[in-house]
Amino acid sequence: MSKRNPYDERREILRNLLIKHRKNAGIKQIQLAQKLNKPQSFVSKYENVERMLDPIEVYEVCNALSVSFLLVMKQFEKAVVQR
Repeated sequence: MSKRNPYDERREILRNLLIKHRKNAGIKQIQLAQKLNKPQSFVSKYENVERMLDPIEVYEVCNALSVSFLLVMKQFEKAVVQR
């Protein structure tokens, strides 16, 4: 059984989508962290590939950014298929 690779290209795609949506919303890392009731390091670590998010955390980030989880997943799927 293979180990989870934190540098898998698909994780990079998801990370970039979440960063894009955060920046498009005009929200700084600290502001997002406050909305999530997490330390700023939580956002920094997943944006810098030091931490992986599970699906529930991705859902929570999307909610905090006021972006549809399904929209992000559709964008993710499209980007993965096109790679």
